[in-house]
Amino acid sequence: MDPLTPLDTLCRIILRAREYEAQTASDYDPGEDADNVDDEQEGTLSVLEDEINTSVEEELRAAFEDLGEDQLAEVLAFCWVGQGTYEASDWDEAREEADELVGGGVDGALDELMDMPMLASVLESGLAAFDLSCQGVGDLS
Repeated sequence: MDPLTPLDTLCRIILRAREYEAQTASDYDPGEDADNVDDEQEGTLSVLEDEINTSVEEELRAAFEDLGEDQLAEVLAFCWVGQGTYEASDWDEAREEADELVGGGVDGALDELMDMPMLASVLESGLAAFDLSCQGVGDLS
């Protein structure tokens, strides 16, 4: 299969998604345990509360926005295959549903992608289902 979206573009999206996922905020609340945390542990926990670098999120969103609607639908379909919503053999059905979602408004597709847990991994798995890989492509070699 030859994707509509250049493989190096897909691999850059995976790289940005990994960076984005690495910044996911923690919902850790020490609650009753707060009194039991000594000063040394307290410093360690404060790292979890650092501000998220919004430029990484903006770069990932911009990478999606730079895609044409058909390419955005393709990325979404690859993700659905990667997370097991569809099998690779159901590609046409996945693409049809992704086309409908994108056709209903790009924002809905963007939100779905940005909110997708483990986006980098599921996109990479979706590519692998079609024997596509980022190995040897740009920064992901």
